Amino acid sequence: MELANKTIIVVGLGVTGIAVARFLKKRGAVVTVADQAAEETLGARVQKLHELGIATELGHHRSQTFEKADLVVLSPGVAHTIEPVLRAKEHGIPVIGEIELASRFINEPILAVTGTNGKTTTTEILGSMLMHSGFRVFVGGNIGNPLIGYADGQQKADFIVAEISSFQLDTIDTFRPWIGVLLNITADHLDRYPNFDTYAASKIRMFQNQQPGDIAILNGSDPLVHTLTESLKSTKLYFASLKGEEEGAVNNGTKIRFRFHDSKKRSHQGPLAHLATHDRWFLNLSKFKLIGRHNLENAAAAALAALAAGASPQTVQEALNRYRGAAHRLEHIDTIHGVDFFNDSKATNIDAVIRAVQSFNKPVVLIMGGLDKGSDFQGLREVLARHAKKLIVMGKAAGLIQSALGDTVPTVSASSMADAVKEAYRVVSPGNVILLSPGCASFDMYDNYAQRGEDFRNAVGKFKLQIS
Repeated sequence: MELANKTIIVVGLGVTGIAVARFLKKRGAVVTVADQAAEETLGARVQKLHELGIATELGHHRSQTFEKADLVVLSPGVAHTIEPVLRAKEHGIPVIGEIELASRFINEPILAVTGTNGKTTTTEILGSMLMHSGFRVFVGGNIGNPLIGYADGQQKADFIVAEISSFQLDTIDTFRPWIGVLLNITADHLDRYPNFDTYAASKIRMFQNQQPGDIAILNGSDPLVHTLTESLKSTKLYFASLKGEEEGAVNNGTKIRFRFHDSKKRSHQGPLAHLATHDRWFLNLSKFKLIGRHNLENAAAAALAALAAGASPQTVQEALNRYRGAAHRLEHIDTIHGVDFFNDSKATNIDAVIRAVQSFNKPVVLIMGGLDKGSDFQGLREVLARHAKKLIVMGKAAGLIQSALGDTVPTVSASSMADAVKEAYRVVSPGNVILLSPGCASFDMYDNYAQRGEDFRNAVGKFKLQIS
């Protein structure tokens, strides 16, 4: 891909946008970074670009700037449907995302993970499994390290393991992962997509360029995933459950068992030929530290990808035993007088809340709320009726949640995280769980879900001091 002397607009001045702009500038492109935020809001990031000799256009988007470009590169948080981007497309100007750009400069095999929920956990487990097998691995993408950083750096990896969001898949063209993992598809981001079908179609784009020598690892328990991936060209492995002659992994709560065809049923040259010797092998889950059926699915998906890439069964087991979980994802914060506090701030959609609540066989006091993403909170009624002792709501969506669920479970509102923790503790008994699982975005009260999770952690810590 020739970049020298090309006029390129990078949209979005975040970590990814800066990394992309730096990459393009090094390769001789004439770069402008555009962001709707004002310069005083963006602060030091603007200064960093100016030091690199990169122009900026801030506070608004000018369609004329986009229409004169040779290429537009979008950061993940920027919708590909905004007016200046649509105008650029009308003028025949290519519009791609950072993942697409980076992949054109990466020669190493890419193992990509997508899905509505579980992406980060699965990506981290997969990276760890490959590292334990002695491979050099770069772990990045939506997980925090832009792939363009690898393309621009000196690190040499055997594999690229990338978390990929639907927003990133919206702007791919030639992106082709050697191994693609699809964990699940449930309603999310309906504030950005016109309907659920459009969102689901975005996830399936992961596999659009795969060929028979590539591998698709799919959730065999999800009927929608089965239906939408029937026509894939790639070789399929399934996890969680298997039908007929399907190959992959089955969970039973204590073990993950694997089934692969023997050499008589496949070509010795096929992409899974080396897995025949692992038939009937299993992962022991007795030392796996994460709770919840969904995390067993994440572990099975990661193990399938690692084995397909050439990891040894022994090192896959070792990595699984050692993995302690990502922050803000059903993270145990503390136990106070027999009450467990869990931080699941990353749960920003209804399905994630359901999975979190169902992970406990104890009464749960649930803290929810934030910025609504077009979710149908009615979908929580059944699980809360069975598992929840009380519901604490906060943020802009508090009223909406209360109107949807207030007749299902006792519900009160809180003005702050500290207030929510105190309200939750009023009704608990030893053996209960207080769970932050918001089901909403964080941007009404926080910069991101991590800041929200840290506020919960701090509120629990301060409350513990108050009552001790």
